[in-house]
Amino acid sequence: MAKKVVTMGELLLRLTTPGHSRFAQAKSFDAIYGGAEANIAVFLANMGMESYFLTKLPDNEIGDSALNFVRNYGVKTDYIARGGDRIGIYFLEKGTSVRPSRVVYDRKYSAICDIDVNDIDFEEVFKDAEWFHLSGITPALGEKCILLVEKAVEYAKKKGVHISVDLNYRAKLWSYDKFESVISRFINDIDVCFGWLSSEEEGGKHEIADFAKQGVDLEKFKKTFSNMKKRFNIKYMVTTLRENYSADNNALSALIYNGEELYQSNKYDFTIQDRVGTGDAFAAGLIYKLANGVDYKDALEFGVASGVFKHTIEGDFNICTEDEIMALVKGNTSGSVQR
Repeated sequence: MAKKVVTMGELLLRLTTPGHSRFAQAKSFDAIYGGAEANIAVFLANMGMESYFLTKLPDNEIGDSALNFVRNYGVKTDYIARGGDRIGIYFLEKGTSVRPSRVVYDRKYSAICDIDVNDIDFEEVFKDAEWFHLSGITPALGEKCILLVEKAVEYAKKKGVHISVDLNYRAKLWSYDKFESVISRFINDIDVCFGWLSSEEEGGKHEIADFAKQGVDLEKFKKTFSNMKKRFNIKYMVTTLRENYSADNNALSALIYNGEELYQSNKYDFTIQDRVGTGDAFAAGLIYKLANGVDYKDALEFGVASGVFKHTIEGDFNICTEDEIMALVKGNTSGSVQR
């Protein structure tokens, strides 16, 4: 029997400029749907898990379109609430060479911002569930979303469901101080935390990490992760390590800490087709393996390979097979034609 996993967050309409054109040049946009937690739900469904996505969508034709989009990839939508006036939107301008990609959000007053937790049957949502995943993006959307996350985490813990949280700080949505004060309420006693809080670092100042410039201080990570683990009783602390050579060329590896050992994965260098959703692909790969009882080191290697593979795929979703990811894990990075 397939294991049941639940993810929760906002499903967004993604409007991307054609090719690498700039916003100022665009006369049309390519439209698809995506969002951090939906991206993970799609991957887990593709891996054969019973994957449920919880959100709220407007009860109109655009809401129907978004619902059918994720259903098309095998995601179960039984718990999606309907109502509100609009779906959230984000505009993407894909960078190239020395020009970075840019995102502009248009998500104020979207349907999920007005969600009523009393409309969600959390007993049913978490019945027989193995895993629950959420991110720091959802509580950034307003007080009702904070309450949504609070209730969901409470019920998941009551049901003994494994929980993972991707901290996913978004500076365009809220201040770092507000983010940290809110997110710290939800990460006690969870199984996996992706990322870390700056307050647990020496110096305690939030900065965007650029490992291509500053290098990786493994001892610093071990201390920070140790502080996080002790403060919040988290089973595994995890992060990716991205090296940005240009908008088209990156390298990726990852770290996982279990309270005793800090393990670093293999590193991959690659060319980027679409960077959006790659962190979600990494998280989804790790969750998939951990939920199926795989050793945490092997799970990390699978997660990194999953994140790397997603860079080759247009759109938010990591549309691939387990065999394709395992080929990367085993060192097949040639990209030669499969006949």
